[in-house]
Amino acid sequence: MTKKPVQLTPQGFEKIKEELRHLVEVKRQQISDNMGNAIADGDLRESAAYDEARMEQSANEARIADLEEIVHRAVVVEAKAGEAEVARLGASLVLEDTGGQRVTYQLVGTHEADILDNRISDESPLGRELLGKRSGDRINFSMGRTKTEYTVLEVRLD
Repeated sequence: MTKKPVQLTPQGFEKIKEELRHLVEVKRQQISDNMGNAIADGDLRESAAYDEARMEQSANEARIADLEEIVHRAVVVEAKAGEAEVARLGASLVLEDTGGQRVTYQLVGTHEADILDNRISDESPLGRELLGKRSGDRINFSMGRTKTEYTVLEVRLD
């Protein structure tokens, strides 16, 4: 079974590779040191420190496996300046609602999304709605009972 590619911006790809490097080179050593200290303390049958280190090791190795899979399946999508300014992965969009409130979102891959940083997935409902939009386009977006109309003021390919 072939798994689908994971689309990432260049910045997101580098961030994932850096996290992977940190977990492999730094975190593994820290966990190993913690386990060594717990072993040196003696009886492992009732060692909370050893049990905690083993659980931490398990979680770290699971995250490493996840990140390695993402890197293996990654397709880095670069937004090229100078191309037609159409919303796609990596693009930043300035939106204005009917009340005059402005917000800027960046379209990113699912593994890079962070709503607190206004980075929305291209697979999210709003992200799917924004894909392919140009400056001046309008969208109607519903989230539950809330309906909002946005006008795309600007599409930037940073």
